[in-house]
Amino acid sequence: MTKPILFIVDDDAQVLRTIVRDVRNVYGKEYRILSTPSANEALASLNDLRNKRETVAMFLSDQRMPEMLGVEFLRQAKDYFPEAKRILLTAYSDTDAAIRAINEVQLDYYLMKPWDPPEERLYPVLNDQLEEWQSTHVPPFKGIRIVGYQWSPRSHEIKDFFSGNLIPYQWLDIEANPEAKELMTLNNLETKDLPAVFFEDGVVQRSPSTRDIGEKTGMRAKATKPMYDVTIIGAGPAGLAAAVYGGSEGLNTALIEKRAPGGQAGTSSRIENYLGFPNGLSGAELSRRALSQATRFGVEVISPLEVVNIALKDGYKIITLSDGSTLNTRSIIVTTGVDYRTLEAADVERFTGAGVYYGSATTEAHACKEQDVYVVGGGNSAGQAAMYLSTFARKVYIVIRRPSLTESMSHYLIEQIKGTPNIEVVPCSVITRLGGSERLEEVTLQDLKTGAERTEKAVALFIFIGARPVTDWIELDIIKDSKGFIETGRDLFKYDDFKKSWKLGREPYLLETCSPGIFAAGDVRSGAMNRVASAVGEGAMAIKFIHEYLSEN
Repeated sequence: MTKPILFIVDDDAQVLRTIVRDVRNVYGKEYRILSTPSANEALASLNDLRNKRETVAMFLSDQRMPEMLGVEFLRQAKDYFPEAKRILLTAYSDTDAAIRAINEVQLDYYLMKPWDPPEERLYPVLNDQLEEWQSTHVPPFKGIRIVGYQWSPRSHEIKDFFSGNLIPYQWLDIEANPEAKELMTLNNLETKDLPAVFFEDGVVQRSPSTRDIGEKTGMRAKATKPMYDVTIIGAGPAGLAAAVYGGSEGLNTALIEKRAPGGQAGTSSRIENYLGFPNGLSGAELSRRALSQATRFGVEVISPLEVVNIALKDGYKIITLSDGSTLNTRSIIVTTGVDYRTLEAADVERFTGAGVYYGSATTEAHACKEQDVYVVGGGNSAGQAAMYLSTFARKVYIVIRRPSLTESMSHYLIEQIKGTPNIEVVPCSVITRLGGSERLEEVTLQDLKTGAERTEKAVALFIFIGARPVTDWIELDIIKDSKGFIETGRDLFKYDDFKKSWKLGREPYLLETCSPGIFAAGDVRSGAMNRVASAVGEGAMAIKFIHEYLSEN
């Protein structure tokens, strides 16, 4: 396969030679390096490269060039290769222009001259940008393919699993794609075999489970060590943060996830208020970065596998997994987060996975092209989904019970929604009934003020309502509040059961449950703030308390 291209433009011949040398020394084996001192020459070559189906992974352009400014070159280059990373080479005096370019041309980074030593000031930046590009880049396709029906719940489940685990795949709709029908014929597949997954090595899985797929794609579904210092249950932001800090601080750490990393945050198409990312990033990208950090620190990730029980024995914790195996650990952090609440509407279960989706906006958005879709919920996740869907759908309707979004959504998202012409907020309303034959085709809305109902066409409904803690699986006598969230720290003292069961001479740590050595962090914890940053903070904080607990035991 042809190597992707790193394209460098700088009118200063000496600077150009230097950066080409530095870039080629590290990236020459994996990328093809193209360079020119002329911005016009570079632009003239892009159309030819595009016609040849070449791939440009990154543009590096000087800002001050006589033919045109680097910002202008990057703006025009984006028309040819919109997925390529764009980095501006700039002097200190041009910093303001570089910062403006972040918004004007979606600049990914700007590098100050000189970048010596490159090991500190050049390569870390390029590594990060190229890793991010690689995570989303889809080359002329050679990889996993899924054949199935667009409105099939099983097809949705498998697509969602691949997407959540950041595994690239190609979706082939059996009703619309000739290649899908050809693959079925060549492999003697019948309708009952769908969805079918075709792997690059020629293996075909007929209607596989997510565990089958996980094993085939190299995920680890068994613990390999006899004992762990800490085991984290759930790989949302809190769990991933705990894993990173646990691994980096030398704890023998396991992270168990039943589906895919990221939790609810992982389904967000764009998080724009997370510290340190002025351009924003997707929940999937945040999860990818965190998981990469955790594995680099030696954390053992066990997925896809679900925890079904926790038992105590001689001060140790025994975790039972859904396949019947067990895992021994000295401490536990529960970071299972929350699920979206089920929509109370007639026939909602009938269309779940066939037009009705809980989260998953990024997975099914392409199927909504030029159609009307509905989003239920007024939180940030709903707003981010609506913004993402608006780039595909003809019209996006946000249905909320309240008169406006101001009480439940961040201001920056409200302003973006106001400025998006094909998004409409439907206030003081609920969806009462769904209709269709094999898939969702219409929704019935009720005005809460008048009681009047109306039925509208809809190809998809995305649900982002409420927060139901994922704690039903816990059989151990862990104290929860009236809504099922886990109580921790001093809040436990208000429960009589706690005073009877807690026998230690100390108070529980801030994130510790009523069972010593079992902690809770993130959205699953009673009183937690529902923000990605706070979940990450709690996950990191939990490791501090784990150290203290282990030192006394």
